[in-house]
Amino acid sequence: MDAEPVSILAEIATRPGRDTLMGTLVRWAFITVSLVFLAALLFAPLATVIAMALAKGFGVYFGSFLDVDTRAAIRLTLTVALVVVPINIVFGLAAAWAIAKFEFRGKSFLITLIDLPLAVSPVISGMIYVLLFGLQGWFGRWLQDHDINIIFALPGIFLATLFVTFPYVARELIPLMQQLGNDEEEAAITLGAGGWLTFFRVTLPKVRWGLLYGIILCNARAMGEFGAVSVVSGHIRGLTNTMPLHIEILYNEYNFVGAFAVASLLMLLAIATLVVKTLVERTGYRRR
Repeated sequence: MDAEPVSILAEIATRPGRDTLMGTLVRWAFITVSLVFLAALLFAPLATVIAMALAKGFGVYFGSFLDVDTRAAIRLTLTVALVVVPINIVFGLAAAWAIAKFEFRGKSFLITLIDLPLAVSPVISGMIYVLLFGLQGWFGRWLQDHDINIIFALPGIFLATLFVTFPYVARELIPLMQQLGNDEEEAAITLGAGGWLTFFRVTLPKVRWGLLYGIILCNARAMGEFGAVSVVSGHIRGLTNTMPLHIEILYNEYNFVGAFAVASLLMLLAIATLVVKTLVERTGYRRR
């Protein structure tokens, strides 16, 4: 064998990143640590939820969902998601369009406001609504005089959930729209398309995967929110208890099977959300 090919092979064999015994051991050590971490913090709790929910058999498990308060909590959770997510879609699209396509005074302040729920504790946001709309709040007396209930009623739950979830759609769309630029929109307008036609035929198809990804995250947070909703709901069984709040009540009453049964349903909804999220990523969003 010639000296030059031998030297090339020797150089390749000594390059960093080549498969060596030490490299293989380190790689498998990191993989093992990651799997143990996931097993301890993810798989073990999930298995515990399933085991506790089925501790007394499938009959008791499915019977837990026949309880009137449990069904009311499930309906309220789904209702909150159905109300909050469409509002966040409209806000997210409008905010992302304004921030990505235009320059205006107060743009940085608007971006800061969008990020605010991610930095503020949900419990604090719930307390702010109590201070605003509670009986002793700024608008509490006026609301009481006009027989309008916000705190300890459905409007308060909607507002609290809306506050903690509105950044998700906007934060997914803003960088995507900024990256795509304005060339295609400007071309469409030059050819005679109006604003709405340009939005629905040019802009929206380009950002559809990012929009869907933001909707998935928003929906997951809306169904699982506990802190802010706990403050404004009043924990009225059958009326203002969402699934997370109802799980807490059942657990505190030592109804462990019922609590873990509802938790398993919430877990299945979360898993379904993760599956859809993964499909969206594989279908095109991450490739963009």
